[in-house]
Amino acid sequence: MFYETLKLAIQAIRRNVLRSFLTLLGIVIGVSAVIAMVTIGNGTTAKVTAEMAKLGTNVLFIRPGQFGPGRSSDTAKPFNTRDVAALRSQLRGVRAVAPMAQQSVTAVYGSESRTVGAIGTDNDYLIAQDWSLIAGRQFTDGELRSGRAVCIIGETVREKLFGSTPASGKRLRINKVSCEVIGVLEAKGESGFGTDRDDIVLMPLRVFHRRIAGNADINSLNVSALDGVDTAKVQADIERLLRERRGITKGEEDDFRVADMKQIAETQTATTGILTTLLGAVAGVSLLVGGIGIMNIMLVSVTERTREIGIRLAIGAQGSQVLMQFLVEAVVLSLIGGVAGVILGLGLAAAASAGMGIPFVLEPSIVLVAFGFSALVGIVFGYFPARNAAQMNPIEALRRE
Repeated sequence: MFYETLKLAIQAIRRNVLRSFLTLLGIVIGVSAVIAMVTIGNGTTAKVTAEMAKLGTNVLFIRPGQFGPGRSSDTAKPFNTRDVAALRSQLRGVRAVAPMAQQSVTAVYGSESRTVGAIGTDNDYLIAQDWSLIAGRQFTDGELRSGRAVCIIGETVREKLFGSTPASGKRLRINKVSCEVIGVLEAKGESGFGTDRDDIVLMPLRVFHRRIAGNADINSLNVSALDGVDTAKVQADIERLLRERRGITKGEEDDFRVADMKQIAETQTATTGILTTLLGAVAGVSLLVGGIGIMNIMLVSVTERTREIGIRLAIGAQGSQVLMQFLVEAVVLSLIGGVAGVILGLGLAAAASAGMGIPFVLEPSIVLVAFGFSALVGIVFGYFPARNAAQMNPIEALRRE
């Protein structure tokens, strides 16, 4: 019985191919939009998470000043080497405390020059950032103490200035300072904020202070907690110690801020998750529009086939059988649109992921939900026209032209 009903539904759909195609187009667009938007959103979330992981989920960033309405970091005094020594000696559960003094400089090698970010620091920077070398070595204790002009360069600097020539052992001019390249960092690519992390030059902090910056200021500190140590506790210890060292009394606001990378990563992930849900919900509206289109076309179909319905009812067909015929027709239309929408949505998501440089993260549940919702749309919006057909008076239906 069901097989015969299905055959009749398919025959009715094939009689008006163009109209059937236009009807299911709304379902196709709705399903494909939901799948594409959610998949792209999941890929974006995965990329943000991966980028944050490059910075380390157990890393805390400390900067002087506070940011926000009515606040400024210009008047806050910078950190110094004594602050670094105090943090290293008094903090527990930390792996590294890396000072960072930064400035934009011009790097020159031969006839090539490039504006890069120079960072005065020490070997703790590589530990805190989980950054290894692909060539050369780290700074020696003697170089850090004496202020010898040496540097470690990022992969972008190596590529742009040295090309295929080995960089280790060569002399690179940083502003007016000639320094020996002793190492090359592994490539890390762009950060989550769109900056090239490999376009940097690392120098011993003392050299940077004396010959580049002309002062002893430290712009920021990176503190890396040991695995398994609660970063919230480390953050509290840092805030307590720095308040004491900077003479901040009880009730006064901190003139520095400590950012926990784990909290930043969770916030970023939550934000992209909300945006993904919002995009999916907006795309889901088109599924409802497609359902309204199905109901409209089915109502037209019932009107056009009034005499056919009357004949079937007159020769003994039950109202439930007529209802089932039109309901199956609506569901078949929705399912065809659902299958086409799934294929189109996955294709769009794959193309967008490749074009945007984000991972293709397929969530099988959203495919099932979108496909199931398309079937539900067919049942809900197909029921009312089918009920109208089943409730027709056969005599009135036969009289209608």
